[in-house]
Amino acid sequence: MSRHRPWRDIPSQTRTPCATIGAMTIGFAHRGARLDERENTMPAFRRALEQGATGLESDAWVAADGEVVLVHDAVVRTGLRRVHVHRATSEELGRLGVPRLRDLYETLGTDFELSLDLKEHAAARRVIDVAEASTGALERLWLCSPDVDLLTELRDVPGGLHLVHSVRKKRITGTLERHAADLRSRRVDAMNMHHTDWTKGLVSLFHRFDVAAFAWDVQETRYLRDALQMEIDAVYCDRVDRMMAAVGEWGA
Repeated sequence: MSRHRPWRDIPSQTRTPCATIGAMTIGFAHRGARLDERENTMPAFRRALEQGATGLESDAWVAADGEVVLVHDAVVRTGLRRVHVHRATSEELGRLGVPRLRDLYETLGTDFELSLDLKEHAAARRVIDVAEASTGALERLWLCSPDVDLLTELRDVPGGLHLVHSVRKKRITGTLERHAADLRSRRVDAMNMHHTDWTKGLVSLFHRFDVAAFAWDVQETRYLRDALQMEIDAVYCDRVDRMMAAVGEWGA
């Protein structure tokens, strides 16, 4: 059952936000298959794809040598040692299990959606540069930030990347209808909120403005089913098997 317009054949310059979602809800593996492997590592990302995830999620920082690295925090802890991402090269961080974005694409290809939280302003353009160098990556890239102005700055990038405003509902000032209209005017593709912030009415509201609805921290099967019944466009989950089983069940 197709709930939204197919999008991959729509030229990026004419694409509208909600046209970025096809018939199947995206299942983003939060930091990879983090319950099976160490989070935000190549084994975790590989395992998530083996389990059927249609998307991967991670966090983007810039290392001391300018490379984009995928790690949640600004400090990597190994035993009693604390390594600051900004003070270490990507090679040094790699020895601690922190992959570069280019490593992800070179090892696993680009046949999946990739959602990246931009942990710092400087990471945005560097992420785009890496994706542009990997065939097929840019149009499957979703850049997430609570900073709408940063997302607006990135809208002029050609090639079809996607922009996601990621924030809790209580942080939004003004009415949600006005916010949805603002995202539409800025050509931001999706609104990403905690799954408890969404209702079916809110999903319909954002869809009315051609803004896709993403839900994070959707861990339990009952919550996954609730989100899918609301016609949420993408879910983020730690349990890849559980997530994809629910998505497959709903799609059928």
